[in-house]
Amino acid sequence: MWLVFALLSAVFAALTSILAKSGVDGVDSNLATAVRTSVVLVMAWGMAFLTHAQGGISGISRKSWIFLILSGLATGASWLCYYRALQLGAVSKVVPVDKLSVVITLVLAFLILHEDFTIKSLIGCLLIGAGTLAMVL
Repeated sequence: MWLVFALLSAVFAALTSILAKSGVDGVDSNLATAVRTSVVLVMAWGMAFLTHAQGGISGISRKSWIFLILSGLATGASWLCYYRALQLGAVSKVVPVDKLSVVITLVLAFLILHEDFTIKSLIGCLLIGAGTLAMVL
C-alpha cells in the first residue's frame, strides 16, 4: 500500500510544480509560499479532525515535537527556495534539481539513520545525478 501512496505523492508533487509555476507569475514568491502553506495547514488539520487523530496531540513526545518542528522548518525553507527558483527559472529545470533531494535523502539516511546504502542505491543516485545534469545543461 505504501507504493500506491508514494505514486500518488509523485503525481501530486508534479501537479504542484505545474500549478505553482502558473500561480507564482507576478506574485512575490514568499507571498505565494505563504498562501500555499495556509492551504496545506487547513488541509492537514482538516484531515486530522476528519480521521479523529487530533486527540493524539497530547501523546506526542518531546523528542517527536522537536523533530516535527525541525522538519516543518526544513519544509518551510525548502518551499521558500522552491517558489523563488520557480519564479526565476523554467519549471523543466527547477524540478529536476529539486529532485536531487532523493540523492541527498539517501545519503543522509545512510549517515544519520544508518540505513543500508547498497550498490543499487549507489547506482540509482548516480543515475539520478546524471539525469539531473543532462536535463539542466
